[in-house]
Amino acid sequence: MYDYESMLLLMSLEQDLKQKSFGSEQEKVVVNIFFTYHWLNNLSREFFKKYNITAQQYNVLRILRGQHPKPSSINTLKERMLDRECDASRLVVRLKSKGLLERKICENDKRAVDISITKKGLDLLSKIDKELPERNSKLTANLSLAELRQLNFLLDKIRG
Repeated sequence: MYDYESMLLLMSLEQDLKQKSFGSEQEKVVVNIFFTYHWLNNLSREFFKKYNITAQQYNVLRILRGQHPKPSSINTLKERMLDRECDASRLVVRLKSKGLLERKICENDKRAVDISITKKGLDLLSKIDKELPERNSKLTANLSLAELRQLNFLLDKIRG
């Protein structure tokens, strides 16, 4: 655990936001979570840009790989996506245009569409998989294994 002086050196939310203080620790936690989310989102945008996809498109491809070789539906994608507010149908159209997935009319229900990852999509994920662990290690380098576990526990507890 850290002593108070060490904690002051690590605390930079006030510096980053050029704000002297917060009304309460609860307010600071909520602002800190939002700020960190956007910070991580910007880093992810830069990381996935070199692969010509977005973080949401990556999420769809990962879901499809998890289902592979079984096809998925738009509803399954929506249920499993990290960002449940994004337009899964639009993401599928963009990924299809890049040749990373295919859409076919479902044989059992002609109103439904089966979505499957292509070999090109699997190959792209394989490339990303080689770089992602190092990226994640760099992002969390300031945390010990115990701190990582505690952070995961606390974030799960917030969503309680």
